[in-house]
Formats: sequence, C-alpha cells, structure tokens
Amino acid sequence: MGSLLSVIIQLVSGAVGGNLAGSLLKKFSLGTAGNSIVGIIGGGLGGQLLNLLGVATSSGGGTDIGQIVGSIAGGGVGGGILLAIIGAIKKAVKK
Repeated sequence: MGSLLSVIIQLVSGAVGGNLAGSLLKKFSLGTAGNSIVGIIGGGLGGQLLNLLGVATSSGGGTDIGQIVGSIAGGGVGGGILLAIIGAIKKAVKK
C-alpha cells in the first residue's frame, strides 16, 4: 500500500509542479488543464525515475517521511521539467 501512496503523491505533486511552472514560465504555459495533465505525467515519470535510482525508497516496510518528501520532490520537479519541455516544443512548432 505504501507504493500506491507514493504514486498518488507523485501524481498530485506533479500537477502542482506543472501548474507552478506554467505560472512562472508564461510563454510555455499550456493553460490550467494542459499544465495539470502534463504535470501529472511528468510527476509520475519523475517519481518513478527517482525510485529506479533508489533515491525515494524506504529501507523499511512502511512509509517514512523521507520517502514522502522524495515523492513530492520527484513529482513536482518532474512535472515542472516536462511542462517546460513540452511548452518549448509547442512554441517551436508554432513558429
């Protein structure tokens, strides 16, 4: 069950990270819905990447604060980075 909680945290923090990046980088914003969708995808990818690298894993069987913070950071950063990449691609194609 701890794994499911981590994924949910990553997806939610990805949506927040995508919307935050969209508000800070107006030229790459995809609108609230677009920022959220791209952020959710980026949050899932970023969080899973950290899990593969062993950064956001817990040595015990339960969920600890380090794992939660790692999931939030991975999801938020992943969502923001993917939004910036997709926004840059969209802007380049529009030219």
